Amino acid sequence: MHRHTLLFIAHFELTNVTMTRQLKDALLATIGFLLSPLSWWNDAFINLPLAYVFSLPFSLINEQLFLPMLLFGYWVSNLLGLLMLHRGGENLISKTRPVISLRRSLVISLLYSVTVSALVLLDWLAPPTELFALLDKG
Repeated sequence: MHRHTLLFIAHFELTNVTMTRQLKDALLATIGFLLSPLSWWNDAFINLPLAYVFSLPFSLINEQLFLPMLLFGYWVSNLLGLLMLHRGGENLISKTRPVISLRRSLVISLLYSVTVSALVLLDWLAPPTELFALLDKG
């Protein structure tokens, strides 16, 4: 093979690997953003349903575990989102990195947690065991 052909193949493989890595990092950052407290709308559609499913097995063991495990699952999903966003974004951004306020993210998470707690305590969000009881009666 000619030298130019080898250089082209090496460049193509390097570009392909770089593009694959960038796509993976972009996907990781996107999923992280969706899970993080930086997207305000995500709780109703992503984090709260994930936390609810997470709390399900615990509430089947003891219904009093529903609220603590719901909050724990919610916080874990937000933390995981921040970590995924940081990891994916770190590799995508070359010279300048955006400043993400950890304090702001924690305050927002705390406010959301208080809101979710109020929903449970006001019986607007029922533990899964209550939903199963309703299904059994119907």
